[in-house]
Order: sequence, then C-alpha cells, then structure tokens
Amino acid sequence: MFASLFRKNKLLLLHLIFWALYFSFFFYLVSFPRKGVEPNYGRAFLDAITQLITMMAISYFNYFVLLPKALKKGKWGVFLLEIVISLAVMITIQIWLKRQIYFDAGGRTFNWLGSVRFITQHTSSTIFIVTFVASLRFLSDYFELEAERKQVENDKLQSELRFLKEQINPHFLFNTLNNLYYLAHTNSPNTKDVIAKLSQMMRYMIYEANTEKVPVGREIEYIKNYIDLEKLRLDEGFPIELKITGDYETLKITPLIFITFLENAFKHGVEKGDKNSWVKVEIDFNDHICTYTVSNSKPEEASEDNSEPKGIGLKNTVRRLNLSYHDRHELIVDENADSYHIKLIIELDENL
Repeated sequence: MFASLFRKNKLLLLHLIFWALYFSFFFYLVSFPRKGVEPNYGRAFLDAITQLITMMAISYFNYFVLLPKALKKGKWGVFLLEIVISLAVMITIQIWLKRQIYFDAGGRTFNWLGSVRFITQHTSSTIFIVTFVASLRFLSDYFELEAERKQVENDKLQSELRFLKEQINPHFLFNTLNNLYYLAHTNSPNTKDVIAKLSQMMRYMIYEANTEKVPVGREIEYIKNYIDLEKLRLDEGFPIELKITGDYETLKITPLIFITFLENAFKHGVEKGDKNSWVKVEIDFNDHICTYTVSNSKPEEASEDNSEPKGIGLKNTVRRLNLSYHDRHELIVDENADSYHIKLIIELDENL
C-alpha cells in the first residue's frame, strides 16, 4: 500500500522535500551569528517563514499559471515579460517584509537590507528557486509523456499480438478441415475421434488461449492432442515420438507458440504411406529455460531451401516470438539432405 501511495505522490513528495530543505537552509543562514549582531531566533524563524511563503507563491504562480499558458500558446516573449514583472513585484514584497521584520525598537532597519549587493543576491536566489521549481514541471511532463508513449506502444503491441494470434485459428482450421475431408472421403472409422479431438483443441483456443499467458501444462496438452489427431489421420504405427523432460508445473507461456512448428513438420515432412517419414518432438525444461525441438523427415523430392521459416503461420509465430520474448528466445533452423530441425530456446515466466 505504501509503495503504491509513494508512486502516485512521488512528485508531491519531491516538492515537499525541496521546500523543507530550503526552509532549513535559509533559517540556518539568517540565524547564524554575525559580527556585532546578536542572533534573534524568533526573528530569524519569522524571516524564514515569510521567505518560504513568498518563494512558494511566485514559484507556483509560474508553475501553474504562467508556464502552462506559455507552453500551450507558445508566446514566450509574453511569458518572459510576465515573469519579469512577477519577480519584480514579489522581490519588492519580500524586501518590504524583511524591513518590517528587522525594524528595531529605535525605528531603524539594518543597512544591509538596502544594499545593492543584498538586492542582487536576493534577486539571483529568487530566480534560481523559481527556475528550479519550473524544471520540476518539465520533469513531470516528460515522465507523463514517456508513460503515455510506453502505454501507446504497449497497446499497439498487444493489438498486433491479438491480430497474429487470431490468424492462427483459421490457419489451424484450414489444415484440420483438409484432414477431415480426407478421412470422410475414405470413410475412415477415425473420423468421429478426430472431430472429438478437434472439439477439445478448439475449446482451448477459444476459451483459454485468449489470454496473454497460459500454464505450460495446458500448452503441452494441446500439443499432445494435436499429435493424437495426426496419429488418427496417418497409418497406424507411423513413427511419431514425443519426449518431455523437466519440471514445468510453475511456468507459463504465450499460448499457441509451439503448435505452428509442429504443424509445419507434419505438413512438409510427412507423406502418407511413406515408411521413411517420421516426426520427433522434444521439450526440455531446465529451470525457466525451455528447449523445444521439432525434427522431421524430408521427402526425397523436397529440394526447396527451408533454412528460413516460411508460410503465414510460421512468419506470424516468429513475429509473436519477437514481440513477446524479444531478447529472451533463440530460434535455430537446421536442414540437411534427409531431415529438417527447428529448435526454439525460450526463457519462460513463473506462473505466480
């Protein structure tokens, strides 16, 4: 609670600390014993109070009235004239008040109050204080603008992430409907099971994956369902290996990050009836680091260079990784004559 209160009122606290220090320093100066003059702490305290009030008056008149008007209208010549007049009036008031405070019983004031040196020093210190307080205004405005800029950037980032994630759903449906069409066309007995698996996966995509982060366990369950879906589509005994090691119970991840690489493996690396086709998925967790590796066989006729991710789904996933895990991930693509490998190393967050 206190931390939140401090964040909201830190500028006010900064002002209060500044004026407390100013009052203490000024009181020390005017109460310090001088040669031939006995210190009068009551008079010094009254001088410090009137000095504080008048300094605050001119500073905040500039802070809340003159400076905002100049910033809004851009008439800095008028502002300069107004601030000079305001300073002249306030300094005159300050000197008059000091004369009343230091007026002695014999009807005299101390000579230093009328000296050019005192007036010059007093004017300089007043201008310095007013300028310093005004700089706090610029500092405050800067941090507000910076916060607004970051908020706009974050809103834009979240909007782009939502857009990219929404594109995954049609992409997944397109691929799955193709599989369903094939199963229905061949009157496969697995059609009903595929529809049931698809229903589970769509429930996750619609109701759970619409948040910024999900538990890693739910994402892995989604991967398992997808592999089961592919097993139903492909010939029985097709070599699909899934290996998961390490503890991930307390971790969370951006949803639907893994699936596109797996889809790509089945789409480009598997040919129905090809006994040499295979897919291997390894997910390893070491503290907060997840290493996700998808490997697949490469059809003999595939000669296209796949060293860079291609396709809408892959490009969207790469973009989402750059947005969500900018400097916290590494994507490695490796290809040889008969196989294709994608390794994603990603630093995950704690699921608090």
